[in-house]
Amino acid sequence: MDLNNNKKSSYQVTFKGKTREFPAGVTFGEIAGIYQKEYEHQIALAVRNGKIMELFKKVDRDCTVEFLTLSDDTGAKTYNRTATLILMKAISEVVGADKVEKIKMEFSIGNGYYCSKAGDFEVTDELIEKIKAKMQEYVDKDLLIIKKSMPIDEADELFESQKMYDKVKLFKYRGSSTVNVYNLDGYYDYYYGYMLPSTGYVKYFDLKKYEDGFMLVLPYRETPETVDEFKPLPKLFKSMEIASDWGLKLGIDTVADLNDQIRMGKFNELVLVQEALQERRISEIASDIVSRGGIKFVMIAGPSSSGKTTFSHRLSVQLRTHGLVPHPIPVDDYFVDREKTPRQPNGDYDFECLEAIDVEKFNTDMCDLLAGKRVELPTFNFVTGRREFKGNFKQLGPDDVLVIEGIHGLNDKMSYALPAESKYKIYISALTTLNIDEHNRIPTTDGRLLRRLVRDARTRGATAKRTIQMWPSVRKGETENIFPFQESADALFNSALIYELAVLKQYAEPLLYNIRPDEPEYFEAVRLLKFLSYFLGVSTEDLPMNSIVREFVGGSCFKV
Repeated sequence: MDLNNNKKSSYQVTFKGKTREFPAGVTFGEIAGIYQKEYEHQIALAVRNGKIMELFKKVDRDCTVEFLTLSDDTGAKTYNRTATLILMKAISEVVGADKVEKIKMEFSIGNGYYCSKAGDFEVTDELIEKIKAKMQEYVDKDLLIIKKSMPIDEADELFESQKMYDKVKLFKYRGSSTVNVYNLDGYYDYYYGYMLPSTGYVKYFDLKKYEDGFMLVLPYRETPETVDEFKPLPKLFKSMEIASDWGLKLGIDTVADLNDQIRMGKFNELVLVQEALQERRISEIASDIVSRGGIKFVMIAGPSSSGKTTFSHRLSVQLRTHGLVPHPIPVDDYFVDREKTPRQPNGDYDFECLEAIDVEKFNTDMCDLLAGKRVELPTFNFVTGRREFKGNFKQLGPDDVLVIEGIHGLNDKMSYALPAESKYKIYISALTTLNIDEHNRIPTTDGRLLRRLVRDARTRGATAKRTIQMWPSVRKGETENIFPFQESADALFNSALIYELAVLKQYAEPLLYNIRPDEPEYFEAVRLLKFLSYFLGVSTEDLPMNSIVREFVGGSCFKV
C-alpha cells in the first residue's frame, strides 16, 4: 500500500471496468449518486476492493468500487437498522428520555418488528401517531448519521447516562478497547452492523400499536420501495412472547446475560432448566393430541433446521406415555422419481414445491391405513433418485398413530383425502428471542442458518460457502410452502434453545473462516463471525443426548 496515499489530492476509482478520478475527501455516497442510475433500487452501501464501506466514508486510496442496494440482503438489514435508530430517537424525544426505561426490539412478525416498552408512559394510538410524525420529520430533514470510534470506558459512561444498561453489560465481553457509536442529532446508540448515511434514506415505514407495545413495519427486501400492510399472526406472536417470558424467568434477556451465566459456572443448570421447559411443552402437545380423540395423523412442518426430526422423536416418546404407538413417516419418502421432479428457472431441481411429492400416492396409502388395510410404504433412495419398496408394511391398530414430518405437512393439499378430525398439525421453528442488546435483535434465520452450517458440514461434508450459497433458495421455499400455513397449526413449538449459539459458535467459526475474501459468500461469513464474537463458547460435553441441538452438533440418541 502506498503510505503516502493519504496525502494525495485525488484518487482513481474504477467502476465496471471504467476508471474515473475523484478529489480527495469525496465520500462513497457522493460517488454512489453518480452511478445510482445503474441500479434499479436505492444504493445503500459501497464495496471497496471487496470490503463493505458505509456511504459516509471517504475514499482514501485508489480502488475498485461496486454497490449494494436495499434489495440486497446486507442493504436491507442496513435499512432496518437505520429505521430502528430513527425510531429510538423519536421515542426518546416524544415520550421524554426521563420516562423511557427501556425500549426493546423483540422479534419480527412478517414485515413487522415488535417493540416492547418499560417506563412511565402508556402506548396509545395518539402516541404512536406522534412518534411516527417525529420519525417522518427526521426523514424529511435528512439528518446526518455520524459514526465515531469511542473508548469502551467513555462509551460505558455515555450509555449509562442514557439508561442503555444492556450495552454497558455487552461491552464487558468485547475484545476491542473501542466501539463504534452512531450519533443522530445528539442521540447516541450502538448497533451491530452497517448504517445508512442519513435519515433521508428511510422513506418507507409504518408504525402501529400492537398488543402492549408497537410494531415497526418495514419493506420486504424484494420490494424496498413498498410497505405492505402488516398482517398479524397471533399464534406466532404468542409463541414468541412465551419464549421471551421464558428467557426473562431464566434471567437471560441478552447475550451478555448468557455470557454472565457461563462465566459464573451456571451453564449446566441453565441447560437443564431450558431442556425441561421444552420437554414440558412437548408433553402439553402430546396431551392435547390424546385429549382430542381420533387423531391418527400428526402432521409436523417447519422451516429448514428447525429440529423437526428430534422433535418428532421426542413427541413420539411422550405419546407412548399415553399408551399410543407412534410410527414415523417421512414425507420425503414420497418424492417423485428424480426425472419427474420440477425444476427452478435456473435449471436446479425444485425439491421444495408440492409437485415434487407424489401427493396422490401419499393420500391413497394414508386412506388405506386409516381404513385398517395393510400397506407397504415406500422408501426414497436419494442416491439413485428413485422410490423403492423394501417390505416396510404398516397396519394401524386402535392405538397406532402416524407421525408425519415434511415441508408440506400444514398444507391441506398435501393430505386432501384425510378427514380433518383425523389430523393434528404442528408448526415448529427455531424462534430466537435472545437479543444482542435492547436495540439489536437476533434474527431467527441466523440461528437456523448456523444450525444448518454445522449439520451440513458434519453429515453431508458441505462447505459453509455452499450452505450460504443455497440459503436464499431455501428461504424462498419456506416463504412459499411453509410460512403461509403456520397459523393453521393446532400447536406451535419453538425449538430454539436460549444457550445454543454459545454451543454452535466453536463449530461454525472454523467453517466460516474457510470462505475467502474473493468469494460472494464472504460478506455473510464476516457478518456471522462478527455476530458470534459476542458469545462465550461452551463445550457440548454435558448436553443431554436427546437435546434438539444434538441434531446439529452430533451425539444424539436419536437417528437424526
